[in-house]
Amino acid sequence: MPETVQEALATLQALHPKKIDLGLGRIERVLKTLGNPQHKLPPTIHIAGTNGKGSTVAYLRAFAEAAGLKAHVYTSPHLVHFRERIVIGSEEISDDMLVDVLARVRAANNGKPLSFFEATTAAAFLAFSENPADICIIEVGLGGRFDATNVITPACCGITPIDMDHAEFLGRDLAGIAREKAGIMKMHTPVIIGPQSDLVRAVLDAEANQAMADANFWGADFRAYRQHGRLVFEDDGQLLDLPLPALIGDHQVMNAGTAIAIARQMQLPESAIEKGLKTVSWPARMQNLQTGPLADMVSESGGELWLDGGHNPHAARAVASAMAEMEAKSPRPLILVTGILANKDIGGFLDAFEGLASAVIGVTIADHSSLAPETLVEIAQARGMNGQVAGNLIDAVQRAINTGEALSRDTADKPVVPPRILICGSLYLAGEVLKL
Repeated sequence: MPETVQEALATLQALHPKKIDLGLGRIERVLKTLGNPQHKLPPTIHIAGTNGKGSTVAYLRAFAEAAGLKAHVYTSPHLVHFRERIVIGSEEISDDMLVDVLARVRAANNGKPLSFFEATTAAAFLAFSENPADICIIEVGLGGRFDATNVITPACCGITPIDMDHAEFLGRDLAGIAREKAGIMKMHTPVIIGPQSDLVRAVLDAEANQAMADANFWGADFRAYRQHGRLVFEDDGQLLDLPLPALIGDHQVMNAGTAIAIARQMQLPESAIEKGLKTVSWPARMQNLQTGPLADMVSESGGELWLDGGHNPHAARAVASAMAEMEAKSPRPLILVTGILANKDIGGFLDAFEGLASAVIGVTIADHSSLAPETLVEIAQARGMNGQVAGNLIDAVQRAINTGEALSRDTADKPVVPPRILICGSLYLAGEVLKL
């Protein structure tokens, strides 16, 4: 009986090293046995950073496809099913192809320690090398220098905003984290660097000089901003007047600006950039949910339901800014339905919503080490937010509807204003929502 995708992935999980020592030795060994498929890719873009990597990849894919190009795309994690991570010639990898390349990686590895991400990255490179495409877009998993993806020879690199995240692997030294992310820079290869703090920018500048990379910085070499309902992009004295991106929020204008600078480096036409901004899609990034049981519940109440997978303070500030803009245009009580992994900075995450969100409904994330909802609620209450614990997502959304309606009026004779509900805190939680 043929192996299923789930069985193939589970077998690879068993090879995961007991202790992860950072380095590229394991994946390079496997790739060499497979004939070094990472050297047989179409022109490749490599994207690192803390926040906005996935959105930047989504823009680049949209631009490439609008230009009539076929794109290989590698991202992580997935939301609903693993195949989302590997896109072959602009189509999700098939089950049969995925099982085949995973089996070949497993055979090449010959039972030695290999992390799950290393195995799946090798499988993606193998699939990419054997199928035609015009462009390849690869998102770094974690860090940069020792990330399993950092065995390629890119035509262009991109670095999105860098902030604290994955402290258990990358530490709490922001300059050190920036140096690790800068490890994707290659000699004489253009690197497009999105908006950064002064500290991170200084580190990236020094690293680019040392790597002899051709660095292009947001603010000095290019920039993008919203003006009169349009996106204006500037570089080299040129100005592009473009539509605002389909993805919502000022942070998406910045992500789009970084992607446009990369697209121009890759000589994609302006017409494709314009079309791609309108057609880009990236689930669980400020997504207005319109279908599914949760959306139906909220729609019946007259409220709004939003979903975002951001999970660190920097991402929370971007989402809170977008929510504040909505509040200014159309006031509604904002209720958060939040689940977050135990190793994340929940205090910093909720700080972004202080004075904006009225209440937080805490939930657990199935099959992951999530923060206890009771603890989450305590931390929310310390920030002046109403807090409740829910047993599941259906319960949480119903509580959010009830709480929002109760908070919307000071006295019984005032009209009810249905709430704006934001499910947030984790991509894993977002995946649970999209599976319903």
